[in-house]
Amino acid sequence: MDRFISMQAFTRVVDVGSFARAAESLDLPKATLTRMIQNLETHLGVKLLHRTTRRISVTTEGAAYYERCVRILADVDEAEQSLSHHNNNPRGTLRVDTISSLAQMVLLPELPAFFTAYPDLKLELTTNGKPIDLLQEGVDVVLRVGALVDESMVARRIGQLKLAIYASPIYLRQHGTPRTMAELQAHRCINYVSHRTGREVTWDLTRGEQRHELLLDSVLATNDSDVYLGSALQGLGLAYLSCALAEPYVRSGRLVELMTDWQGESLPISAMYPQNRHLSAKVRIFVNWAAELFARHPHFGEPARQAA
Repeated sequence: MDRFISMQAFTRVVDVGSFARAAESLDLPKATLTRMIQNLETHLGVKLLHRTTRRISVTTEGAAYYERCVRILADVDEAEQSLSHHNNNPRGTLRVDTISSLAQMVLLPELPAFFTAYPDLKLELTTNGKPIDLLQEGVDVVLRVGALVDESMVARRIGQLKLAIYASPIYLRQHGTPRTMAELQAHRCINYVSHRTGREVTWDLTRGEQRHELLLDSVLATNDSDVYLGSALQGLGLAYLSCALAEPYVRSGRLVELMTDWQGESLPISAMYPQNRHLSAKVRIFVNWAAELFARHPHFGEPARQAA
């Protein structure tokens, strides 16, 4: 029995909570994986997992062994990476989840250079954008917009997403242009539904010491950013859009920014990964690379801090 491979198999089963999903992620037959865990339990002389037809749970001994395995496997991974061009040439698959707009506008244009720099790294990029269990889903790092609520995650703020109110000339010709807060609240709008809460997102606007948090009546609400943008372009109502997403349509005349004396919200963009895992070289390199991309992006970079 290869104890190292067995430890990898055991931690994967615990992470995903399923023999079938673990076997798929390790590219092993389920029967082979089951036999490996059974042999490991026999070798250790303890039961690591409770198995029923519906669920898998970890025994007390299994939980303690899992924590040690995680540290050992992380140390081995770090040792291997440290011998590979001083930790700058990571290997293997890196699984990243983000939202479509960040992938399209920030990551994809720079991926050719990324793969030139790290030719032995494969990137598995998904755009679910929903709250996920990184360990169960086998995801290494996520990029998210907005306030962070999961304290089990390490989060590094890497940028910001600025919002403003926009409408198409089609809509404005039919309904007029709002210029005051009272006029704004009388207009039709399109609302965005948060993946995290399932609720329509409020519009936060500030002007000096004044602040308004609005939830306007909507003719349409959606949780899809492409549908949201498309609805605004079709003239269905006012929209509270990312400035980065709206900018090319403003240049082409298909969208107009409104209420420019009021400042829209700026939401943090964060890279997150599990805090109970050693930060592998490939995750560290990706997060540093992404942070650099966002820092120099004209729309997503943080404002420069003034010297004291």
